[in-house]
Formats: sequence, C-alpha cells, structure tokens
Amino acid sequence: MTRTDIIIVGAGPVGLFTVFEAGLLKLKCHLVDVLGQPGGQLTEIYPKKPIYDIPGYPSVLASELVDNLMKQIEPFNPEFTLGEKAEKIEKIEDSLFKLTTDQGTEICAPVIAIAGGLGSFEPRKPPLENLEKYEGKGVDYIVKDPEKYRDRDIVIAGGGDSALDWTIYLAEIAKSIKLIHRRSSFRGAIDSVEKVMELANSGKVDLITNAQVTAISGANSVESVTVETSNGIVDFNADYFIPLFGLTPKLGPIGEWGLEIEDNAIKVNTYDYSTNIPGIYAIGDINTYPGKLKLILCGFHEGTLMVQSAFKHIYPDQKLSFKYTTVTGISGLE
Repeated sequence: MTRTDIIIVGAGPVGLFTVFEAGLLKLKCHLVDVLGQPGGQLTEIYPKKPIYDIPGYPSVLASELVDNLMKQIEPFNPEFTLGEKAEKIEKIEDSLFKLTTDQGTEICAPVIAIAGGLGSFEPRKPPLENLEKYEGKGVDYIVKDPEKYRDRDIVIAGGGDSALDWTIYLAEIAKSIKLIHRRSSFRGAIDSVEKVMELANSGKVDLITNAQVTAISGANSVESVTVETSNGIVDFNADYFIPLFGLTPKLGPIGEWGLEIEDNAIKVNTYDYSTNIPGIYAIGDINTYPGKLKLILCGFHEGTLMVQSAFKHIYPDQKLSFKYTTVTGISGLE
C-alpha cells in the first residue's frame, strides 16, 4: 500500500498545479486518473485548442500548457496511478484515508483533494436523424487534430467558448467555415465573440445566427448539412459537421463518497475549499459555491489555498510560514 501526504483525484491542469503548490510546502502528492496520461480534458479532448486566459500567455495550446505544468512539478517527484478509476474512499484511522481504484490499487494519505474536473463526459448531441451513421465519418464532437480540417469545408454549431474558439482557430486553415448558432447572442468570452465578428466581417467566417442544423446528408460520409434559418432552409456543402453543445458530466463513484452534492458538483467552503468531510477537499470544475467560475485560472487559485489548509490539517502543531518563491525559490517552514 502506497503512503503519501495528499492524494489528488484527477491529473488535469488543476491537479497538476496543486502538486507544485504542495511541493513548495514539502508535501508529497500522488495523482490518480482514469485517463492513461496526465492533462485531463486538455490532453484527451482538445490538445490543440488554444487557451487565452492563462496569465503570461496571450495564447497557449492545451497540450503545451500540460507539458509546462509537468515540467513545473518535476522537481517534486509526484507519483501517478493512471488508467485507473478512483472507486472507493474509506477512513482507516482517525487521520488517514485509504483510496482504492477499480483495479485494486490502494493509496493512503491524511488528505484527499478531488480535482476531477467535471467527472466523466458525454457530448451533448443534436437531435438529428441518422446522426450516429455519420459519427467518425464527418461528425466530430471533439477536435483533437485540427490538421484533419485543413482545406476542408467545415460547419460548426454552437454558441459557447468551444464553438467560438475553434471557429477562430480553424478559420485560418479550413477551405471554408460556417458557424451556426440558434440565437443572435453568444455565451462565450466577449473577446472571442468580437474576434468571430471580425472574421465574419472580413469574409473568413460565414456566421449564421438564429438558425440551426436540421439534417445531415451524404452517401458514406458527411457531404452536406441542411440549415433552417429565419429566411428559409438552405443546404451547405460540408466535409465535417462539428456540433459543440458542451459535454454532459457524470460524477461516477465520487457521488457515492458521502460528500455534499449540489447540481452534480461538490459543495465546498471557500475559505479553503474543504468539503463536509474533514480532510477531503474539492478544487476546480468539480466543486460549487456562490459565484463559482469554471476556469482553469480559478482552479489554480483554489488549489493554492487548499494546500495551505492541507498542511495545517496534516501538521496541526507546526507553524506554516509562507514566503514568496521569487525571494526564496521555495516556501519556508518554521
């Protein structure tokens, strides 16, 4: 049985950065993730997606951010259990938890930090006839390799950040790109909306609002999509149809651990992102509290405060003196 200071459930960007913050306090971490490699959604779902809200990076590819986070935590030698699902948590001593994976791996620690993003995901699919027929044959719910869309006719549907970001990115490499949205306003970041509008005004993107895709056509793969607009029904040539309506999250076994759940997320105290079970914390997209923003940036903040509390939980009689890393290179303990 492996022993560590903090078990981090989820090896996405928030879990990885938490290793760094814990390392500054000389706390050892062991990360568990059902995916076969670190990075979470950034690696598995959109490795080539540009991210615009990481401080110091006007734009950084998701995979590049993961690579940088891995380099940042390398000095602290975290352990990983990958390709295994965190199945069960039990208290085996007054101040010690045991986590067991679906493959029987057992890890013990006085603190558990749940950084599982939104849990497991399923794409929200549009209600189109024969949609499944074209999955993998022109219908994609996730953009993994943008190069497959180079010099192709692309139709994207959606009005959130993902639809906007991929429209901006693919506009530079696609033969043609159309963004279909059922409303005239968007849910994404204002800056992204403005960029899409600029691309539309310059003719690089065909923006069609108050409209929706109603059918897909093609013999063996997508060849065209039918769009119902306020001016009537139009058929557009398309090599790929990418509906980006978000992902439906599922907590999975986490929902059975006795934690207080609200709207499919874990309720936390914003003082230190602790849950209703002392010693268990939840950080990143998997938690909820008044004013919650599901941003990587916010998850970094939550992880930073969480490890301060975790240190006090593990060493209640030891005084923690936090020093700036720009001065010492590492936090000092008194």
